[in-house]
Amino acid sequence: MYDFSNFKNEIKEVENWLIKEFSTIRTGMASPTLLDGVRVESYGSLMPVNQVANVSVEDARTLMVSPWDSSQIKALEKAITDANLGVSLSTGSSGVRVIFPELTSERRVLLLKTAKEKLEKARVSLRGEREIVWEDIQKKEKEGEMGEDEKFRLKEDMQKLVDEQSKKFEELFNKKEMEISK
Repeated sequence: MYDFSNFKNEIKEVENWLIKEFSTIRTGMASPTLLDGVRVESYGSLMPVNQVANVSVEDARTLMVSPWDSSQIKALEKAITDANLGVSLSTGSSGVRVIFPELTSERRVLLLKTAKEKLEKARVSLRGEREIVWEDIQKKEKEGEMGEDEKFRLKEDMQKLVDEQSKKFEELFNKKEMEISK
């Protein structure tokens, strides 16, 4: 019997990567995860925004970034500006307000294109993992550890796992597509 647990872990990692990538694609709604990739110069090192400030949602299109040390406001403002997220900033004594503009139809098309590229990268990774497992199964058959019938049964089992995961990827993409299109 072949152990697919490593393969399942690998495809789960690809799914988690895709979820993370989709969360960074900005839709019309303000989401704190959009600042996850932004690094702030803080006391001589680069740190994620959420480690130097509290990020909260003020309304549907506004985030409030409140640093724990008010001397960090300028560094936060610079980091968010340098990240080129397509947002406008308003700085006050309590922190930085990140305002998301309404999405234009051109921007929506670009975001959808980006989401499709991320989906395709996930599919390519999935196919790569499938190839690794298939080569391992073929090697085991050549070494006499299993028969030809067993090899093809395992191939079918592996393909079922791949098909299920592909369906999950499609569902994630469709959900993101709906968010972008709103």
